[in-house]
Amino acid sequence: MSLSNLKPVEVTVAVLREAGAKFKLERAELGVPRPDEVRVRIVATGVCHTDMVVRDQLFPTPLPIVLGHEGAGVVESIGSAVTTIAPGDHVVLTYMSCGLCLPCENGHPAHCSHMHPLNFGGGRLDGSTSTCSCEGNTPIHDHFFGQSSFSTYVIANERSVVKVSKNAPLELLGPLGCGIQTGAGSVLKAMKVEAGASFAAFGSGAVGLAAVMAARVAGATTIIAVDVTPSRLALALELGATHVINSREEDPVQRIREITGGGVNYSLECSGRAEVLRQAIDAITTLGTCGIVGATKMGTEVAFNINEVMIPGKRIMGIVQGDVVANAFIPTLVDLYLQGRFPFDKLCRFYDFDQINEAMADSESGITIKPILRMPTVTEQA
Repeated sequence: MSLSNLKPVEVTVAVLREAGAKFKLERAELGVPRPDEVRVRIVATGVCHTDMVVRDQLFPTPLPIVLGHEGAGVVESIGSAVTTIAPGDHVVLTYMSCGLCLPCENGHPAHCSHMHPLNFGGGRLDGSTSTCSCEGNTPIHDHFFGQSSFSTYVIANERSVVKVSKNAPLELLGPLGCGIQTGAGSVLKAMKVEAGASFAAFGSGAVGLAAVMAARVAGATTIIAVDVTPSRLALALELGATHVINSREEDPVQRIREITGGGVNYSLECSGRAEVLRQAIDAITTLGTCGIVGATKMGTEVAFNINEVMIPGKRIMGIVQGDVVANAFIPTLVDLYLQGRFPFDKLCRFYDFDQINEAMADSESGITIKPILRMPTVTEQA
């Protein structure tokens, strides 16, 4: 569809207007894509822990805002400069990066120098937005993680849009754009867990369980899941964990040392809790690596014994989005899923879009590991 023929479209968005408030479905107008952007009809979108962290403004963004950053949908139209995406493509939306800074050019776009303003700034890098409320004709902040997928349609930069196979169930794929990508990428790309290694995930939510599945794909022979919820630990065993530890019932560091004879080669802290990070550091062995992916309140600090890190040569690695190049990694995860080697569907439960607050409550209570919101069909929207 030519840009000259495009017009704004009416959309339904879930808007956050106050810190800690419930999301409210509202009518809004979505503008037309710029030359380097695409407009996507959202089929479904995952709900991520980061959405709830921002809802509570532990990681602040401007308000009001449309959140959501695990969208999957069908491309409706493209800008004149877009070359990798075409109308009708099935796509997964992921984080935004500038493509020009040193980390981007060195193959680490998840650590883009403009990561914060591009993903948490509430608009494009120039401050502009695409969403305008139908009530009062007032702008609403958007472009959260380059997409703001708590909406029936979105405008996203080509860099945030990943083409995926039409053989895969599109409504399931959104979480690959953030939570699942983060856990799997941390294991396979950032830490590069190798065959025969030992690995422990501290936290068995969507990120931790994705890491467990990825460790199995990598060939790790000791895979340990740590959590406080028995049902999640049972699922971890089903997905590839060789051992599970309920940290309410026993000391996870001591137990890991017993299982491995001294500590794991790799650990991943997924809970966002400072005390758990200390455990993840203490649980690695000589020359081991501890990755950090858990979202925390800004300014959170943790204490650890410097000598117990320095002398054994332990490494502590901050990881964003699994440090992956999404255009290459997300299709790989889709292939692994279709081959039956990465069954992330076992983490997911579907909700209607108007059940967004229920989905978040179920995630926070532990009832649901990975909620996915189904959007109304085009007919229902009309």
